[in-house]
Amino acid sequence: MRKALKSLFAFLLLITCTGCFYNGHNMDVQKRQKKQLTLYTIQGDSAVNLVIDDSIMRFEQNNTDYQVIQEKIPNDLYKNKLSVCVATNQMPDVFPTWSGGTLNEYISIGEIVNLEKYMLQDNYSSRFNEKALKMVTDENGIWAVPVENMSIALIFYNKDIFNALNITPPDTYEQLLEVITKLKRNGYIPFALANRTAWTGSMFYMYFVDRLGGPSIFDNAANRKDGGSFSDKAFVKAGEMVQQLVNMGAFPEGFNWMDEDAGDARDLMYNNSAAMMLAGSWFLSTLKYEKPEFLDKVGVFPFPAIEGGKGDARNTIGTLGDNYYAIANSCAHKDEAFQLIKYLIDDIAVEKRIAAGKIPPVNDLKITDPLTNKILEYINQSPNVQFWYDQYLPLKLSDAHLSLTRQIFGGEDPKAAAEAMEEVAKQYYSN
Repeated sequence: MRKALKSLFAFLLLITCTGCFYNGHNMDVQKRQKKQLTLYTIQGDSAVNLVIDDSIMRFEQNNTDYQVIQEKIPNDLYKNKLSVCVATNQMPDVFPTWSGGTLNEYISIGEIVNLEKYMLQDNYSSRFNEKALKMVTDENGIWAVPVENMSIALIFYNKDIFNALNITPPDTYEQLLEVITKLKRNGYIPFALANRTAWTGSMFYMYFVDRLGGPSIFDNAANRKDGGSFSDKAFVKAGEMVQQLVNMGAFPEGFNWMDEDAGDARDLMYNNSAAMMLAGSWFLSTLKYEKPEFLDKVGVFPFPAIEGGKGDARNTIGTLGDNYYAIANSCAHKDEAFQLIKYLIDDIAVEKRIAAGKIPPVNDLKITDPLTNKILEYINQSPNVQFWYDQYLPLKLSDAHLSLTRQIFGGEDPKAAAEAMEEVAKQYYSN
């Protein structure tokens, strides 16, 4: 009797745990099992996560046979994690990527789906900003969908501090140096910066290269054309200008060990210790999530012009898709995966992204916030948007760029760093 009761209990437990149900007609036990789509996201602690959650919920409500398994990954860990996924053939179904060298590597090894047939169906591609879509399009197809944001690096500043010290946003680098001096004299940290992972400081370096030499300097060096070299004098001079800011005390003490993901730089802005921060325009979304009461204090201006430089002062550093979403070739449900991406950037999601402080990469945007509109104006008038070096370059070159840039901030000779970067590039492309 005890054995029979134990067997009955085990049977009932099996039904409870597996979601099986009893069919009275044929006495079969059938399992309700949903098909799964895995989704990676890297939005950190921002209001956009709520938008993504809502998109997933709506997708699942309208596709009841499917369940989305989302994994939220810190931005600074993501590239290495995805490299492991590629190496072990365990790719997520839908995942964020960037244009440039990273995307080209996925294309060359056949890791991602050509989305052209999906994008051209019902003229869906016309929904997106032309410049944004161009960044993931080549002669063979369209490889990802612009989703998260049109984001460029700009200087955000505390208007209360600037007004109290009678400071006007600078138009030139020489004027910026004067602003830094005045802020230091009055006890403020001129620029908040947390550079442990180096991509934050890299923004200064990239702007200096662009303002000094124009977009072709990096393009030629990265793509090994027209005699381009990472040891070009523009790269060396950019490193020297970075060190000029360091030596002036433009950054907080210990900045090279401070953590961006932990909010070490933003906190200096929030508590009025720092007056400025060079950041991607995603900062607005983070601000609305973390410190909405601080919004009224924030102004923005572009990176200043450098007298005698070849770069157009309207050029920006950033991306018009941040992030693009791709589908892995290993995905078993490609049609549904593309539908999931569409939910991430449909009209409901676009409206919510705008409310969260983002600028979705779609046409006919209706934005009322004046600060967001100002950023959009900078994007629209920019003759060239230079994609972030660390995301454009292949992983080995990206790692070298970040490491060497951080070393420059730490006092490494800029000429030696530039020559070391060129040597890594030569070795990489000779293999």
